[in-house]
Amino acid sequence: MTVFGLLRVTPITDDDVTEDVAAAVDALDGFDVRYETTPMATTIEADDVGELFRACAAAHEAVDGTNVQTLLQVDDKRGTEMAAEEKVDAVADALGRDPTSE
Repeated sequence: MTVFGLLRVTPITDDDVTEDVAAAVDALDGFDVRYETTPMATTIEADDVGELFRACAAAHEAVDGTNVQTLLQVDDKRGTEMAAEEKVDAVADALGRDPTSE
C-alpha cells in the first residue's frame, strides 16, 4: 500500500512563520515517511496510513503557538505500490515535458 498526504501546518499569527514551519517539517524525521516541502505545503509518502497520521500529528504538535491550523489531504492507494515520483512522471509523460514552466 502507498499513502500520500498533502500537509499544510499554519500558525495563525502576524509574525514570521518560517521557524514554525521548519519545526513542523523537522518533526517528520521521527517517522518512516518520505517528504518534500514546497512553498505551499509538504507532500508526504508512507507505506502505512497510521504512520502518515502519526507523522502529521507530530508536525502539528511541533508548532508552538496559541492558534495552529492543519490541513491534511490523503490519497490512500490501497493495493497499489506507487512512488510520488511516478505520479509526477505520469503527468510529464502526458504533457511531453516536465510539468513546470520554462
